[in-house]
Amino acid sequence: MTQKRDYYEVLQVHRNASEIEIKKAYRKLAFKFHPDQNSGDPEAEIKFKELTEAYSILSDGQKRALYDQYGHEGLNQQGGPGFDFNGFGGFADVFSDLFGEVFGASGRRRAGGGRAGESLRYNLEIDFEEAVFGTQAKIKVPRQKSCDLCGGSGQQPGSEPEVCPTCKGHGQVRYQQGFFSVSQTCATCRGEGRVIKNPCRQCQGSGRVREEKSLSVKIPAGVESGTRLKLVGEGGAGINGGPPGDLYVVIEVREHPFFQRRGDDLYCQVEISFSQAALGAEIEVETIDGKSSITVAGGTQSGEMVCLKGKGVPSLNGYGRGDQIVELVVVTPKKLTARQRELFLELAREEGDNSIHEGKSLFSKVRELLE
Repeated sequence: MTQKRDYYEVLQVHRNASEIEIKKAYRKLAFKFHPDQNSGDPEAEIKFKELTEAYSILSDGQKRALYDQYGHEGLNQQGGPGFDFNGFGGFADVFSDLFGEVFGASGRRRAGGGRAGESLRYNLEIDFEEAVFGTQAKIKVPRQKSCDLCGGSGQQPGSEPEVCPTCKGHGQVRYQQGFFSVSQTCATCRGEGRVIKNPCRQCQGSGRVREEKSLSVKIPAGVESGTRLKLVGEGGAGINGGPPGDLYVVIEVREHPFFQRRGDDLYCQVEISFSQAALGAEIEVETIDGKSSITVAGGTQSGEMVCLKGKGVPSLNGYGRGDQIVELVVVTPKKLTARQRELFLELAREEGDNSIHEGKSLFSKVRELLE
């Protein structure tokens, strides 16, 4: 079996290329290797298929992230790119989007064929703990659904559509432009190949009506801001019998007052006293699971880290949890009692430090005056 080439290598772009750079690269190379310009050249056909597969993955943010992390194997485990390269129908939509259907049959939509509904985006804000442990969120999505009265046809029940007089039912108007056969969507029927003379009174001929759909979305443990969840078929209703679009739920996680997340690890700061730092201690700290004890070693310096294994965020791929990293901050007291000051002075004298300004209390000064 032939080894697949790296998609970035196929499109001749670097791995950090923007969407615009990827699109430009595909436009240039696809124009060069398109079958209409390379009739009878099987090598060009193979290259064109390879280019279009690479573009379809790298132009999709979710598929690109999966490919960047796991390569071709990751895409295969997710069901593969899902291409059908029998003829060129499998990537007609991608190519027509770039070239405005200038290559005739390869980019032409069949007249009367259904169109997929639009994909929708829903921004969902969740709490930090919900992102860590997962949750079930209830959302309401405004979208277009198929009209119940006309069944999505757009015409009044009992009536029939008429063949478009402009394109004669083809849905396309073709022109000759040099050696290219240029096809454009018919402006009269908008590519449907038919016109509705008696539109449905409920949807005014569009075949769709607006609704607000209530959905329950499972948020997996370990998501973070920017994570996209795809709900297949929950977007807008298709047109003329086409499939519905998809719904993309984009996660935004609220900040936590104590924890900071870096990947699957959690970071926090815990204050300790001079005594605890010098002598060592057993203290309790907050974790995402509740209280936990840690050991402060004698002689701890401010800024030292203690790691709590497995107290971080569950990995989104289902393998283990991150750690909690506790930064110990030694706190300098702003006010001292008389006894505390006496002890610190005694410690300074013990260390041979003569730079300490001992000062005198009011009681000491009065006692000296009376002696």
